[in-house]
Amino acid sequence: MALSQDQLTFFNENGYLVLPDYLSPTEITSLIAETNHLLETFPLESHPLTQFTTGDDNDSQKDHVGDDYFLTSGDKVRFFFEPDAFTTDPQKPNDKPTLNKPKHLAINKIGHALHALSPPFEKVALSERNAAIAKSLGFIDPRVLQSMVICKQPSIGGAVPSHRDSEFLYTSPPSAVGWWYALQDAGPGNGTLGMYKGSHKGSKGGAIKRRFVRRFGEGGVTVGTEFVENDGPKLPKGMEGESGDGEEGEGEVEVLDIKAGSLVLIHGNVLHKSEKNTSGRSRFAYTFHVIEGGEGWEYDGRNWLQPTEGGFSKLYR
Repeated sequence: MALSQDQLTFFNENGYLVLPDYLSPTEITSLIAETNHLLETFPLESHPLTQFTTGDDNDSQKDHVGDDYFLTSGDKVRFFFEPDAFTTDPQKPNDKPTLNKPKHLAINKIGHALHALSPPFEKVALSERNAAIAKSLGFIDPRVLQSMVICKQPSIGGAVPSHRDSEFLYTSPPSAVGWWYALQDAGPGNGTLGMYKGSHKGSKGGAIKRRFVRRFGEGGVTVGTEFVENDGPKLPKGMEGESGDGEEGEGEVEVLDIKAGSLVLIHGNVLHKSEKNTSGRSRFAYTFHVIEGGEGWEYDGRNWLQPTEGGFSKLYR
């Protein structure tokens, strides 16, 4: 169940690795059924209609998501809407927006504790297979956090601008790796992953230069989120000797064609993105992140996602 040396070499060289047929057809069916059940049964009447955006899009005038519904979702299962799922009256900008889609077709993502609160998702995430992969990658005490289903709804599934995952889940030094499972086929037509091969290396601008953090107001009260300059270590252990001043360029992107059931491992420093889904088919993906919880790594208290009393889920049992 561990990664082969060839697989490790590819991951270390490129910053990502695709493992086809990682999920069985039964597992795929179970996770899609659970996703549809969650989408169809969440209560709309009491929902604050939180829309998901990092505000990290030059074409977006929206603020970073930062309300309590988002910031307290680390140990809950919550639902975040696509901004394009709403219609607003330009003559009444202060009125509550109106959904222009059925609720199950309007959700951007479900998060952020599916691995802890949903048995089908927990079974897939906290598995011996994933523990073996984490051990192959050198994790000492891997912790699972920020689990989500990204829906990429037909015609409105929003683009995700180029980013590095360790900007959002920062440890000192960086350690995040993403586990990204395709629950449906993901290709160029429906907003698949676009990877900048090798962009995790310091010589290619792979340093974590910014952070997505909580913004604190008077008295230390959280008042939203923002991007700030990273004043801590910028490269993972083992990469410290690399220059962190390489070209930051968004060079040629590898647009992946991923079949349902595949697992994509994503280095926390690799630059990647996805385009808007303009097709008529959704692109469900289950994703979570693993960080190092061992001695010598510190999870930053400014990160938007903070552990609850029980801490993040252990992958080694």
